[in-house]
Amino acid sequence: MKYFKTILIVAFVLSSLATAFAQPQPAKPVQEINIVRLDPRFDKLVPLNVKVERIVSGRKWVEGPVWNRKEGYLLFSDIPTNSVVKWQEGKGTSVFLHPSGYTGKGPFEGPEPGSNGLTFDPDGRLVLAEHGDRRIARLEKNGTKTTLVDRFEGKRINSPNDVVFKSNGDLYFTDPPFGLPKAFDDPRKETPFQGVYRYSKGGKLTLLAKDIKAPNGIAFSPDEKRIYISNSDAATAGWMVYDVKADGTIGNGRVLFNGTGLIGKKPGAPDGMKVDREGNIFGAGPGGIYVFSPDGKHLGSIETGVPTGNVSWGEDGSSLFITSNTNVFRLKLATKGAGW
Repeated sequence: MKYFKTILIVAFVLSSLATAFAQPQPAKPVQEINIVRLDPRFDKLVPLNVKVERIVSGRKWVEGPVWNRKEGYLLFSDIPTNSVVKWQEGKGTSVFLHPSGYTGKGPFEGPEPGSNGLTFDPDGRLVLAEHGDRRIARLEKNGTKTTLVDRFEGKRINSPNDVVFKSNGDLYFTDPPFGLPKAFDDPRKETPFQGVYRYSKGGKLTLLAKDIKAPNGIAFSPDEKRIYISNSDAATAGWMVYDVKADGTIGNGRVLFNGTGLIGKKPGAPDGMKVDREGNIFGAGPGGIYVFSPDGKHLGSIETGVPTGNVSWGEDGSSLFITSNTNVFRLKLATKGAGW
């Protein structure tokens, strides 16, 4: 009887632990994030007592976060697993879409088959930059996908990376070759450059720039008079800014912030970015998030210490979600995203 009681107690404890772990766990504060303050303006954006939470962990390589404002959840790409993952407060994570970027029959040869950048179109449909299928696709309400762009002048584009909509419905995107198994040297690469494109609301594709070696993240200023594009090329790394012309094309490209000195010192390269309503740029880069003023002054950083892919505004517009290597972090800031 004594042993039977012991077995019952052990079984009860194990059952309780299993139940606890099965429930959505509260986000835990993360101590390893380092906040670097270089300018007093940074304190008006990132509070001195800012709380950093790790809301997702254990993924492969996370990218392209986007917040669904209507239904209140975050989506992000887990590129190696060819999935879009959903996170919702109190419910944790679930697979939202698989496959997300590669629908071929055989195994994908490279390490990044899935979707990368994500955004919602004006009608609330998810738009994906797909590595493996080498296209910009739209997820329809019935669950099917529509190919928006997969070729330029008859040649297959490389592997679209990041996407952003202008308020008039035009889609702008970057097209480096990072999703191809051998990147720049892949024999399947058909386009001889790495382009930045506009896909108009009317369905016309226009090449906007081809002088950036490795175009990556892309974002508009709040008034849409400027567009920011990050360059991941080690020799010319940094964040570029272009004027947006009345016809939607871009020009007068110049360096907003030269990031070549960061390459090699910390893991990663200039990547995805978002802009707040005051025009400050929150850009993923080597070892974390770099915050720049509209005139290119480095105000401070949110250092993760690992390669960091992208950011998104969410919830009431003041929550910054960071996709960083295998984790997703959340910070409540004193500013809000552009458009909130």
